[in-house]
Amino acid sequence: MAIHTLAVLVENSPGVLARVASLFSRRGYNIDSLAVGPTENPKVSRMTIVLNLEGHALDQVSAQLFKLVNVIGISEMKDSDSLKREILLVKVTNSDKTKEIAKKHNAVIADESQSTISLEAVGSSSAIEALLVDLKPHGIRELVQSGLVALERGDKTLADRTLSTMGTANESDSNTSTADYQN
Repeated sequence: MAIHTLAVLVENSPGVLARVASLFSRRGYNIDSLAVGPTENPKVSRMTIVLNLEGHALDQVSAQLFKLVNVIGISEMKDSDSLKREILLVKVTNSDKTKEIAKKHNAVIADESQSTISLEAVGSSSAIEALLVDLKPHGIRELVQSGLVALERGDKTLADRTLSTMGTANESDSNTSTADYQN
């Protein structure tokens, strides 16, 4: 199995996330990470989906995703061509050692009490994992971790490649968005 990161542009409308998640569920594929948020265009949201699949299964999933009415564009985010980051908030026992570990990993102290500190870290999945490994022996009390987000390096954008070809790049044209046939 191999880890694949897909960037998926979708219409910003109710039910889209449920339809995308349902597609994976019906096929018995697990989503390792899912992050969804707005884009520079208020009519479009971007999903970053991390999957552990083999080549043919990835091709099938991509083809099925693209068949969903609300999907505008899909791109696999290769490690060499993209920036990938996660955010971690973690509450740990307040000690000189945990502060030293935070400094080593460029984590920021976001909150501090007498017995705990809350750290904020942004980095690659491996950097976040390394921080957690170092903190574990010192008392992780609570943590929350975002899904992976990814952005292509350089001038090219997923939106430029897909929205203009799909006819949804011009926000002033109210007839350009794809109808939501699945509601």
